Amino acid sequence: QVQLVESGGGLVQAGGSLRLSCAASGSIFSINVMGWYRQAPGKQRELVAAITSGGSTNYADSVKGRFTISRDNAKNTVCLQMNSLKPEDTAVYYCNAILRVTPFKADTSWWGQGTQVTVSS
Repeated sequence: QVQLVESGGGLVQAGGSLRLSCAASGSIFSINVMGWYRQAPGKQRELVAAITSGGSTNYADSVKGRFTISRDNAKNTVCLQMNSLKPEDTAVYYCNAILRVTPFKADTSWWGQGTQVTVSS
């Protein structure tokens, strides 16, 4: 089995910063994409940022220029540096990994348990 464990959420004032981390462990052959999603109350889960094993990144328009995603392929970890936080960034943030457990199986998607980020005005 695979586990994704997130850390780093919390309460911060508007304009502040937080850093989220996620570590993937277990039976992992390779990880294609790692990313962060968020879900605010009453809203659908949305992509925040993603990064491929080659380092290509993709960001939601709402976080471009404020958030930076990074990855350590050797450690199977992904981080999200969040700067200039706004109250509308308040949500539960979920780590996601698209990975293979063996070289003979297709990629599967795995999720962390989520970490709360609250930005006060």
